[in-house]
Amino acid sequence: MGWTARNIPDQSGRLAVVTGANSGLGYVTARELARKGARVVLACRSEARGRDAGDRIAAEVPGAEVEVTRLDLGDLGSVRDFADRLPYDRLDLLVNNAGVMAPPYGTTADGFETQFGVNHLGHFALTGLLLPALLATPGARVVTVSSFLHVLANVDLNDLNGERRYRRWIAYARSKTANLLFTHELARRLAAHGADVVAAAAHPGYAATNLQTAGPRAEGRRGAERLMELGNRVLAQSAEAGALPTLYAATAPGVRPDSFHGPSFAMWRGAPAPSWRAPWTLDDRAANRLWDASVRLTGVDHTDLKV
Repeated sequence: MGWTARNIPDQSGRLAVVTGANSGLGYVTARELARKGARVVLACRSEARGRDAGDRIAAEVPGAEVEVTRLDLGDLGSVRDFADRLPYDRLDLLVNNAGVMAPPYGTTADGFETQFGVNHLGHFALTGLLLPALLATPGARVVTVSSFLHVLANVDLNDLNGERRYRRWIAYARSKTANLLFTHELARRLAAHGADVVAAAAHPGYAATNLQTAGPRAEGRRGAERLMELGNRVLAQSAEAGALPTLYAATAPGVRPDSFHGPSFAMWRGAPAPSWRAPWTLDDRAANRLWDASVRLTGVDHTDLKV
């Protein structure tokens, strides 16, 4: 049967931050961590939806320790505010889960292409700002959620914001490749500094969440929305199954730095297993260049990991 949520080790006394925890994979991740005893911060763009998610977790998991704090990854001011308001000087687990998928071209509050800005830059900044708390916690982990669709495109280091030509699915793939390059470089820097922090990545395969339908619905493309809904019903696995690779990377013993976990069957569905990744996501030079560009764009320097 393979690894399931029942195999999650006891998380009592551990503190976790999960971005995008109000629905889908993030909600399941937060709920299962709370079920095993972790105190979980639900980092959500909408406080109202976050509070509703917290109430649902409390109903499903009596005694769950959850709190809600607003975080808009498309606004670096909000990211800084979240980090400033987090009242803890230690952090066992950061799950960089939130994201957007294939919207029409748009920009974040800071002028970055939306998918690159939210999926990569927001999490890059958040990780850097929470790094002192992670480094202060033995055995801490950073898990960043990518996608098997990263295989569609490498990052374009000369056009990170898609200003020359925007194709929504290619932009999505590039943002997910950026997640893996970030994990690769973060793991390298943590190792170089002898830090007791593991940086790993995961992907859900094809999991039924509202991520697929959000873009078409926002644009009023009812046909595309229905097609995505059909795919979710017929082809996708559940959000509960899709969250398992993230939960594995976050909690299983022996998870290696820069590892990538996903569903065992064709990167599509099944129990968590080591996942294939495109060779360009292991390119040291590209990872370092993306890191430097991300520092320049966000103003977050990850000072403790300078090389």
